[in-house]
Amino acid sequence: MNLNIDAGKGGKKQKIQVDAPGSRKRKRSASLDVRKARSGWLFVLPFILGFVLIYIPIIFDSIKYSFNEIDILVGGGYELTFVGWKNYSDAILVDTSYVTTLVSGLKQLVLDIPSIVLFSLFIAIILNTRIAGRAAFRAIFFIPVILSTGLISDIDAANSLSSYMEESGGIDDGSGQESTATEIISVMDIERLFDNMMIGTEIVEYVVGMVNNIFNIVNRCGVQMLIFLSGLQSISPAIYESCSIDGASGWESFWKVTLPMVSPMILVNTIYTIIDAFTSQDNRVMSYIASVYEQADGNVLSSAMSWMYFLIVILIIAAASGLLSAFVFYQRRD
Repeated sequence: MNLNIDAGKGGKKQKIQVDAPGSRKRKRSASLDVRKARSGWLFVLPFILGFVLIYIPIIFDSIKYSFNEIDILVGGGYELTFVGWKNYSDAILVDTSYVTTLVSGLKQLVLDIPSIVLFSLFIAIILNTRIAGRAAFRAIFFIPVILSTGLISDIDAANSLSSYMEESGGIDDGSGQESTATEIISVMDIERLFDNMMIGTEIVEYVVGMVNNIFNIVNRCGVQMLIFLSGLQSISPAIYESCSIDGASGWESFWKVTLPMVSPMILVNTIYTIIDAFTSQDNRVMSYIASVYEQADGNVLSSAMSWMYFLIVILIIAAASGLLSAFVFYQRRD
């Protein structure tokens, strides 16, 4: 901004350039954004260097092996022979167990993923209320996340009690029949209850599978529960006060306020759960690909299986993101 200032008796005017306060703020904010961006790049720099120097060569070799056959030379080393899409066609048409395992694994994930997201949201809503021992309950629900990682996971794998529960035999309830410990809903005979209520067979099978798999669902909902809990705590209490003043019930407040406000977390948790389920150690498809890799001349075939599995995971994530993004509500902050 230019200002004309009278110099005095001479009558000469000089132009002095003065920066407006708004421009200074813009410059300061811009420099602050630049510093934040630099700090962010510095924070992710170790991962970028590791990805470029370590993972990209491995990914390139895996893609190359999936289109070739390996011939082990007598004096040592190997020779690659380009075969095109032969390994991919063999994985689908020749090795029928791969397709069967893949389809059954996808069916199980379709059952598990909605159950984990809904259960973690339900637990987060309960733990967000003012109850005694709320911090202890949060820690209890997060303990399975710690127990399922690292050395503790290996110790748990050798647990004799869990091995007994996974056996075909089970608990003798005095009726002359042994019930498998994991089939909880069969012991409680809830299937007959649903049949008497005239509910569809598909819904009955879904509920039966979800209840029988409740142990696995609880173990895998710790991280999602914390994400939902942080989203619930970010909702302003004034919004709920306005709803109560207008006469809205708790059920209406949940559908009109809570669910829209946590919809971004639903999208994040869904994507996280899909990735976690597809890459977990107990995933049957991953286990089968690892078993094929250990076989003789199974390196190239397992590479082709892995890349097909990777593309399927990407397509499922893209479909889930596109479907849920249409219902996500983002709060505007002015």
